[in-house]
Amino acid sequence: MNVNKKVVKKGLLPYVFLLLVMLGVIYFVSVANQKVNILTYDEFMSNLEDKEVNSIEVTPRDRAKVYEITGTLDNYAKNESFFVRIPLSDQVMKKLVEASERDNFEFVSNSDPESSTVLLILVNILPIVILAVFAFWFLSKQMGSGKNSFDFGKSKAKLSSEKNKVTFKDVAGLNEEKEEVKELIDFLKNPKKFQKLGARIPKGVLLYGPPGTGKTLLARAVAGEANVPFYYISGSDFVELFVGVGASRVRDMFQQAKRTAPCLIFIDEIDAVGRQRGTGIGGGHDEREQTLNQLLTEMDGFGENEGIIIIAATNRPDVLDPALLRPGRFDRQVTVNLPDVKGREEILKVHARNKVLAEGVNIPALAKRTPGYSGADLENLLNEAALLAVRRNKESITMSEIDEASDRVLMGPAKTSTKRSESDRKLVAYHESGHAVVGIKLKGASDVQKVTIIPRGSAGGYNMMIPSEEKICKTKTDLLEEITGLLAGRVSEEVVFGEVTTGAQNDFEKATKIARAMVTEYGMSDLGPMQLEEREGSAFLGRDYAKSRNFSNEVAHEIDQEMRKIIDKCYDEATKIIKENRDLLDLLANTLLEYETLTKEQIDYLVENGKMPNEDEETSYEKMSVTKLKQIAKEKGIKGYSKMNKAELVKELEK
Repeated sequence: MNVNKKVVKKGLLPYVFLLLVMLGVIYFVSVANQKVNILTYDEFMSNLEDKEVNSIEVTPRDRAKVYEITGTLDNYAKNESFFVRIPLSDQVMKKLVEASERDNFEFVSNSDPESSTVLLILVNILPIVILAVFAFWFLSKQMGSGKNSFDFGKSKAKLSSEKNKVTFKDVAGLNEEKEEVKELIDFLKNPKKFQKLGARIPKGVLLYGPPGTGKTLLARAVAGEANVPFYYISGSDFVELFVGVGASRVRDMFQQAKRTAPCLIFIDEIDAVGRQRGTGIGGGHDEREQTLNQLLTEMDGFGENEGIIIIAATNRPDVLDPALLRPGRFDRQVTVNLPDVKGREEILKVHARNKVLAEGVNIPALAKRTPGYSGADLENLLNEAALLAVRRNKESITMSEIDEASDRVLMGPAKTSTKRSESDRKLVAYHESGHAVVGIKLKGASDVQKVTIIPRGSAGGYNMMIPSEEKICKTKTDLLEEITGLLAGRVSEEVVFGEVTTGAQNDFEKATKIARAMVTEYGMSDLGPMQLEEREGSAFLGRDYAKSRNFSNEVAHEIDQEMRKIIDKCYDEATKIIKENRDLLDLLANTLLEYETLTKEQIDYLVENGKMPNEDEETSYEKMSVTKLKQIAKEKGIKGYSKMNKAELVKELEK
């Protein structure tokens, strides 16, 4: 509510200013249209004796010892008046009063305005004050907002409050990383223990890894466990338009930290200010480089910063300046990787503390189904599931909401209202079933977790497959089977319909990348164990612009031949599997056309028994297609079923 009031106030300021300008213009225009005749004393007295005065207004000026008289004469127009100054004396005032009584014209007598202190201030001092305030406000808006508008060189580092205190209990899945930073906590709590043996604690710790893995959370937990002041700032807060401002802010940040040492300084996204100096096509960046130079000096220069430990985080360690990573600055570098299955389980339990989960939700099973998810992804997954449960008016979060949330995160919301022809649905069903059949039949292939023909995002359907076990390194057989599974959708289309479509475009893109990497990076071809291409190009010239090419044109032709050999071999293998298991392909495709979505348990049951498992009617409604739900609703005599969507049909059938 307060934010809205502030927005309203800021929105009204231009209109108030415009109104004042308009009033000023109207006033000056009206004054400009007034014709004022300056009379002498004799002329005024002559008009007074000739009874030509229509009205007068007398204002005494004691300091000048005159009367200032304004008024009108009988022959004046509406916008015409006169002005005259006459000596200040009782005799003159007496004549004016007598003339007014004699000729019966309007007579107004004012007091001396200079005799009122308040009026004197209003007239002479208030305009100057208003101009000064306006000038200060205008300059504040130009140079920055708020009370710190002129503190250009002051540090923007903020001190974390006790309310947001985080400990290692709030950090799940980073056991090795927590062990690495526990030394920092021991040093901050008892520095003499280290100094006694001449040990020097690392001055800086660099946390790097993929986005969302918990780097910032880990830094906050270190400060919370050590119970010391924790300053946090983003790398972009140092860089400004004016050269030297960032360096000034670095100096001020360390001065603040020295007053509260021992303490922690956390710099998030340090790559914004710590990039390599003198790089790029256009040369260096003076402001950023001066800021980096000051940071390097403060961390390990002539001055001592005892008791100050810097923790920085980035997901781009490859672009950092080498001087920033040398011993004496960021002595220790900790890789914060994506969590394994055990770490994901711990993270899910942490984020499930404030969620109301149904009895059927299996956290360990969910952790196995989410390889490659970061901590932020898992938090978002449970949050999306909670939102869906609220939208469906449920009192707890079930696996149905978690499955839907997972699909939303990966592919986007389901397009249930999209109308597709029966031939299109059949084509997608066989395409996705082809992926599933190859995944089921290949020994080292990934487990098929879910198959659906409900369109999401730009995909007409998709097949969720995860590795049977998480591996650090993949074998050549693993990669070949992955390519075979990707090509199975196109093979299924060709075997069943004798025609091919554009639906396999993304599958080909992935398969080609894997095949090229096998030849040029992994040495898994007849060309031998050679790295012919680097994975990434220059970080400053673009990923592909400066990509190295360490081979001749003849070798490039051989690379193409090897890639073709791998793709053809996998395509033939996929064709063989699809033809040998045509019955299973038809079974999966026909079941998909009826239910639209199949889970791992249903697929396993289909493979073993050749039919869907017997389920309670209440449970099966959500897994049926809209067409079948409408058919059941028609049989039960539900009114208006033809205009209902899937969620409304399920709700009506469950009553």
